[in-house]
Amino acid sequence: MRIAPASIRLRPRPGRSGAAGLLGAAVLALLAGAAPAGAVNGAVAGPPNAPINRPAAGPAGPTGGGAVAVDAVGTVGSDGTVTLSGSYRCLTGGAVFVSSSLRIGDQSRSIGNGTRATCDGSPHRWSSQEKPYALDARPGPARVEATLVHLTEGPLVPMPEFLAVQQQDITLVADGR
Repeated sequence: MRIAPASIRLRPRPGRSGAAGLLGAAVLALLAGAAPAGAVNGAVAGPPNAPINRPAAGPAGPTGGGAVAVDAVGTVGSDGTVTLSGSYRCLTGGAVFVSSSLRIGDQSRSIGNGTRATCDGSPHRWSSQEKPYALDARPGPARVEATLVHLTEGPLVPMPEFLAVQQQDITLVADGR
């Protein structure tokens, strides 16, 4: 089961290459909303002393692959704001992002705007926070998908290269703040 990271619906113009146009538009939408790691809105860095989970995939290889993991527990605030977190590791240079989405029942929404990744081969924490639109987030079971995406140079627009994907059943707990 694949969870769509965004709910953007575009239609190609007749006679044009639909796949390339749609993919390019989706990448531009991702870039427009991307926030650097440590940003307060949409993407926040994990606590400085938080343990780093080992990502589910193997170590980043010489070709610049990566790994991403999702923490087994996320939080939901009294206002419905969801915080998801995990860890990642990558070696690829350039524009690399960690995106996340939350599924509760048959509803799925992106959480945050994408966290800019630091790709130096070391494990790092990621965290995304957002009040999902039209999703009744409350404590209980949920499913998260985290994706590590490298934007490569394409002929006209950046093209996504998916370095790692992790789907994880989690438990949302009430944020104690």
